Amino acid sequence: MEENNNVTEISAEIGSVEKEQKQVPATKVASKTEVTSEAKTENTQEAQKAPAKKPVHNHNKKPVHNHNKKPANGPRGRNNQGGVKPKIKVTTGEGWTSDLQKGFNINERVQKDRLNPHNKLNLGTTAKIKVTPLGGLGEIGGNMMIIETEKEAIIVDVGMNFPDETMHGVDILIPDFTYLREIKHKIVAVIITHGHEDHIGAIPYLFKEMQWPIFGTALPLEMIGSKFDEHRMRQHRALFRCIEKRRPIRISEDFEVEWMHVTHSIIDSSAIAIITDAGTMIHTGDFKIDHTPVDGYPTDLHRLAHYGEAGVMLLTSDSTNSHSPGFTRTEKTVGPTFDKIFANAKGRVIMSTFSSNIHRVSQAIVRGIAAGRKVCVIGRSMEKNLDLALGLGYVKFPKDKFIDAYEVNKYTDDEVLIVTTGSQGEPMSALFRMSIHEHRHIKIKPEDTIVLSSKAIPGNEASVSGLVNNILKAGAVVAYHDYPDLHVSGHAAQEEQKLMLRLVKPKFFLPVHGEYNHALKHGRTGIDCGVLERNMYVMNAGEQIEITPKYMKKIKTIKSGKTYIDNQMNHRIAEDIVIDRQTMANEGIVMLVAQINANERKLEGKMRVASFGLVSNKQDRFFAKEIEDLLELFLSNAKESIFANNRMFEDEIRKVVRKHCIRKYKKYPMIVPTLLVQ
Repeated sequence: MEENNNVTEISAEIGSVEKEQKQVPATKVASKTEVTSEAKTENTQEAQKAPAKKPVHNHNKKPVHNHNKKPANGPRGRNNQGGVKPKIKVTTGEGWTSDLQKGFNINERVQKDRLNPHNKLNLGTTAKIKVTPLGGLGEIGGNMMIIETEKEAIIVDVGMNFPDETMHGVDILIPDFTYLREIKHKIVAVIITHGHEDHIGAIPYLFKEMQWPIFGTALPLEMIGSKFDEHRMRQHRALFRCIEKRRPIRISEDFEVEWMHVTHSIIDSSAIAIITDAGTMIHTGDFKIDHTPVDGYPTDLHRLAHYGEAGVMLLTSDSTNSHSPGFTRTEKTVGPTFDKIFANAKGRVIMSTFSSNIHRVSQAIVRGIAAGRKVCVIGRSMEKNLDLALGLGYVKFPKDKFIDAYEVNKYTDDEVLIVTTGSQGEPMSALFRMSIHEHRHIKIKPEDTIVLSSKAIPGNEASVSGLVNNILKAGAVVAYHDYPDLHVSGHAAQEEQKLMLRLVKPKFFLPVHGEYNHALKHGRTGIDCGVLERNMYVMNAGEQIEITPKYMKKIKTIKSGKTYIDNQMNHRIAEDIVIDRQTMANEGIVMLVAQINANERKLEGKMRVASFGLVSNKQDRFFAKEIEDLLELFLSNAKESIFANNRMFEDEIRKVVRKHCIRKYKKYPMIVPTLLVQ
């Protein structure tokens, strides 16, 4: 009975409370935040006075589900006072807002603007530029590019190539200057990025014909000046304009150019910003991103990023190492390897590298001196480049640590370091002559350690292999493949190329410097980094590309190619001469002398035939008889008119003899007939 009375009392209380709640309008129900501290205190005191009541459970009552009830609002399913969602006042400040959706939208726009700063380009301009590479595309070396506006043009670098083994008697290759002659009136300046031969080597040959001011930094200009001196063109030094980096310089009415420092395998290298009415173009030149360079001057990422934020219309960038993943190692990697080799060497150390790599040479000299060795520099280009760098203050060494080649034998072998040219196995280089005991002062001997601190240039592998064999035959130790840190590249690998693309953020991208496969790979990297596929193009030498802020398109192909140079005589070699040399070397030559009686259509006297590179000496007599019989047969069947013109007659003889050689000997020799027709 007591339980029933308690249940009745509790039910009555609950009903009374529900009735009171229904009588209060929903809009006047106080929220938790509106409860005063006094009310809280009274409720607490009443709760303390009231006796504790046991909970009542009705186990027979089924739970009631109201499927029409709306889900509770607010966190953890609590109802927001009658289901009304309170309005929150939106407040904003400088760079912030309390509206999260608005904040998301703002930052989404900021991110898109950050990735596409070229949207700032002036799409309303009618200005445009034309980019025409005359070299450096589809090849390694020979870099040269023309940038044009409607009225003016500049040349960026004037490089050379080295010939392959088929170009007999050719020392260097330079770009074809035909197009420059056509636009000579527009050209206002030559812009130089750095001092490597494949960027400055052809300048003397261009300036023998046409001249303009040359803008660049000190070392490249001094290297060009040295070439002018050799070619007896010293007066052209007056055209030098040594620039200040990180400062845009007004070159002409249409062009403003800024040089920005980049790291590379030669000191004082630069990327350039070319500012025109159409927009800004960034040309990287050859570069890598070395954060710990030997001289302490890393690539100027800040200036590159500055132009990237301002909006870059076009990027042309070095593709040489586009197949190499990751980052190119720092030049400082090589130094500790020198230390290890110098410490283990029992006799002389002879180190060879590219003469232009002053940082590599500098590391070898500094560490050789630290190991207690005297330094002897041998090789004309090595001596010249080191003197230029010393004279301008790029490097500094104590003079008393250097000795001449004739002084080497005054010291014990473990006291000598020789720094020399010839790492590519060039037949006339100092190291090659040392390896075959033809050098005047130095001959390689068994106690020597030869250090080849370079990588074989494509095409030079056989020469380098021959050099290594010569050294090993002399009994010396060769440090080359066994030391992976003995050489590092001067060109950007894929991650550095990506960083450049992300810093500059160009609208249009033209990969340059390298063979087609290098440029294509670099172009795909550019697309991965946000360049639209339609805004990337892999050029060939001679293709002229027109660029505006709105579009990029190929407009024509101009004449390009190579001019052959005999460096001993400092003059050009006609292309047909090179072709003739190749023909004689590959196919052979046939010379014949004959006196012909045109009336009787027969040979007078004995015909003389000489061949070279076609048949062996034992076959000479048999071959001569073949040609004599062939000529007699031709004369007996020839038309009367052919004897009236000596040149026509000789051409017919060439055809007959060549056809015989092709059919029987599978060769296409040069035929040189000397005929006396009576």
